[in-house]
Amino acid sequence: MKVLKFGGSSLADAHQFAKVKSIVDADDSRRVVIVSAPGKRFRDDHKITDLLYLCAAHIKYGVSCADIFAMIRERYEEIIHECSLKLDLSTEFDELWEKMQGGISKDELASRGEYFSAKLMAEFLGYEFLDAALWVKFKFDGSIDQDASYEALRRAADGRKVVIPGFYGVMPDGHIKTFSRGGSDITGALAAAALDADVYENWTDVSGILMADPRIVDSPAPIERVTYNELRELSYIGAQVLHEGTIFPVREKNIPLNIRNTNAPDHPGTMILENIDDELEEGSFITGIAGKKGFSVITVAKTGMSSEPGTILKILEILAKHEVNVEYIPSGIDIVSLVVSSEKVSKRLYEILGELQKEVQPNKISVTEHIAIVAAVGRKMAYRVGVSGKIFAKLGENGVNIRMITQGPEELNIIVGVEEKDFEQAIRVLYNSFVREHVC
Repeated sequence: MKVLKFGGSSLADAHQFAKVKSIVDADDSRRVVIVSAPGKRFRDDHKITDLLYLCAAHIKYGVSCADIFAMIRERYEEIIHECSLKLDLSTEFDELWEKMQGGISKDELASRGEYFSAKLMAEFLGYEFLDAALWVKFKFDGSIDQDASYEALRRAADGRKVVIPGFYGVMPDGHIKTFSRGGSDITGALAAAALDADVYENWTDVSGILMADPRIVDSPAPIERVTYNELRELSYIGAQVLHEGTIFPVREKNIPLNIRNTNAPDHPGTMILENIDDELEEGSFITGIAGKKGFSVITVAKTGMSSEPGTILKILEILAKHEVNVEYIPSGIDIVSLVVSSEKVSKRLYEILGELQKEVQPNKISVTEHIAIVAAVGRKMAYRVGVSGKIFAKLGENGVNIRMITQGPEELNIIVGVEEKDFEQAIRVLYNSFVREHVC
C-alpha cells in the first residue's frame, strides 16, 4: 500500500489535476492521497494559500477582501468545470464567506485551500474525502498527539481509498490548527506512518533530490538513493531538501520515502531509505554536495589546553550564554576552533571574546570571518582509502584555499571551510572531479 502526497505545483490547475489522476490510476496500490492547495500556474500567479493569508490580513485590519476571495473561488470553479466534475462548492464558499464576516481564525481560513483541493480531487479520482480534522490531532502545546492521530486514521481509513487535505489538524478544543508552511509534507508522512505504508511517495515538481545546487552546478544529476542519515547531513549543511519534521514519522517506521516528479512520472526520482547495502558498487563515493556561506571561526590557543579538564566546556558555556550555536569544532592539541554563524555572533562578538579571555586566559584568540562551509556527503566514503586526500588535492589544484577541515569518524561527510569568494568554485570542483565523470 502506498501513500502519496502532491504539492501545490502538482495541483495548480485542471491540467495538473489530470496528471495526478493518471499517476494514481497507474498503480492500484496508491490508495491514500494527501493534497496541498493549488499553487502557481505561472511565474506571476498566486498560490491559493497566499491569497487566503492575504484575506486574513485584510480582515484583521478591516479592509474588504471580496475581490481576493472571488479570485480564490474562481480558481476552484475553473478546475471543477475543466475536469467535468459534478461537485458544487457554492454553498460551502458562501458559508465560508459568512464566517469570514463574523470572525474566523487565520489558521482555519488558511486551511480551506487544502480542504477544497481535497474535495475536488476525491471526486476526480473516485475516492472518498477524509477531512484531516478527523484524525490529525494536536496537543495544547502545539505538538502532534501521534498515538491518537495514528489510531484515528486507522479507524477512519480502514482499507478505503481516500483523499486527505494536508497542512492542518485539530486542537483538543476543536479549533483548526495549521502546520508551518510546507505542512502537507508532515500530513503525508504521518499518514504513511499511521497506516504502515510500504512506500511514501512525495510528488513535487522536481525529479528527486539533486546532487548539488543547480544555481551553482550546471545540470546536476539527481540522487538515485540516499539514506536518512545522509539526507540529514545534506539538509543541515544547506541543501534544499525536505524538512526533518516531514521525514521523522516515516523514518521512525522504516518506510521508504520516494521523491517523484508529477511532470515526469516515469522518472524514478530519489528513494530515501534507512540503510543501503551498495558500498562496494562502482561509481562516485559522493552522494551529494552542499554548503552555505556566512560563518566565522573563533580560534582559541593556549599552551597545555589539552591537559586542562573543562576548558572546552567553559568555552561552549560562554557561547551558549549568548545563544550562539557552535556548528563545528575542529581542534588540535592546544588549539580549538569554533565555527559559528556570523549573523548570530556579530552583535555580541567583543563581549564573547572578553569573557573567553577572562575565563580561559588563552595565549591567543583570533577571529576569521567570511568563511563558507562545503560538505561532501556519502555513505561509501568509509570504504574508500584516501578520500580526504583526493578531495583536498583537487581543491588545491583548482586554487581553492582550505581554511578548515573536519570529518566524522564514520566518514559520512568531509567538511571544509573555504573563503566565501571560493564557495561556488569549491562546489563545482568537487562535483566535476568526483561526480560528473561517473554520471556522464
